[in-house]
Amino acid sequence: MIELRPFASLGGADHGWLDTKHHFSFADYHDPARLNWGQLRVWNDDVIAPKSGFPPHGHRDMEIVTYVRSGAITHKDSLGNTGRTGVGDVQVMSAGTGIQHAEYNVEDEATTLFQLWIVPDQRGGAPGWGARPFPKEGRDGRFVALASGMEGDGDALPIRAEARVLGATVKAGDTLAYDTAADRHLYLVPATGKVRVGEVEVNARDGAAITGLERIEVTALEDSELVLVDAR
Repeated sequence: MIELRPFASLGGADHGWLDTKHHFSFADYHDPARLNWGQLRVWNDDVIAPKSGFPPHGHRDMEIVTYVRSGAITHKDSLGNTGRTGVGDVQVMSAGTGIQHAEYNVEDEATTLFQLWIVPDQRGGAPGWGARPFPKEGRDGRFVALASGMEGDGDALPIRAEARVLGATVKAGDTLAYDTAADRHLYLVPATGKVRVGEVEVNARDGAAITGLERIEVTALEDSELVLVDAR
């Protein structure tokens, strides 16, 4: 099954400093048909205005992955971690038993990002944060694990879930294949470009919810940058 979720159909709100779209029910947006996709609970598509951001707030029992599409986000948390995550970089916060953090765009330009929340396999555990660069040239023509709790993904940022977040760049006319299992839940979003998955065309910032397949083939109709989640 491949279900297209067009960008225009997403929930969301424009708060002035934050223009956000929600692939799943979040905040004031509630759709009982879009509560989660397996362990994937949140996929937010955020545009954050310059010199603004999220003031300190708390989380617990969630793996939060931030994929920066343009600009940069600056992180501070109650553990004393600070860091700037720019284009091509990924950050992971394991909320565990509880953590307070703030996320600000201190740049002179808007920051665009995807923020993904994945339900951990077990509740609790010490909170933590980490970030690292993933140069786009390293993802050219192949899926690369950016954050993962699965065996064999040692270079990825760790998460506490049997899931992985992957990135790829693919040139128009090329096809990427990804092997999975029929009981897994895949969710694919092109950050840029346009692709075809099976017979379904997926435009930039659309979502494709996929399950029941052991292999997907993604053909780029335009030069594309892809983010894929594979979860239980």
